[in-house]
Amino acid sequence: MRSAALIAGAAATALVAAGAITYAVAEDGGDGGSSNSPTPTADSADAGFARDMAVHHQQAVEMSYIVRDRTKDVEVRRLAYDIAQTQANQRGMLLGWLDLWNLPKVSADPPMTWMGMGDMASGKDGALMPGMATNTELKKLNSLSGKPAEVLFLQLMTDHHKGGIHMAEGCVEKCRVGVEKRLAQGMVDAQQSEIQLMADMLKERGSKARS
Repeated sequence: MRSAALIAGAAATALVAAGAITYAVAEDGGDGGSSNSPTPTADSADAGFARDMAVHHQQAVEMSYIVRDRTKDVEVRRLAYDIAQTQANQRGMLLGWLDLWNLPKVSADPPMTWMGMGDMASGKDGALMPGMATNTELKKLNSLSGKPAEVLFLQLMTDHHKGGIHMAEGCVEKCRVGVEKRLAQGMVDAQQSEIQLMADMLKERGSKARS
């Protein structure tokens, strides 16, 4: 379908751009090309976003591979594959930046502390940050197949993208490393587009987003 082809093309473009961004950070020594930007500290927005979004992305990859094996629908499988590939690549970049900055990949602070929202998510049932699916929801997704699995996946991923967009917008506002800010803005743009696509896919299946 045309919509799936568009997403596939966008995902391929994102992967190429992601590789260029990783190279740019390495070449610039981690300061995004600005000699006035010091290497981020462990409690900076740059490091906090990298750590939290890496965790957030990992769940999106997990959900995508679950639904890929629970449906034969070509459009859903292609979308799931594109999300998994794009977010796995971005996750690798985020963790790679932490390595470049010699910063830990985990923190004793609650998720989203860098946004001033460390008390927003309770972590109840595995949902560490806004938009993340609970362990119960992931178990349910694993138990479904066909159309019910497609609908739940699209609903869960829509919520997941909304939470991710909120975090990425926080980095656009608070991060100091130029290439990281640009990656975050790219996440906002791409995930907003995918939310609209998923709304159309849900409508085709007689359903809609949960919120």
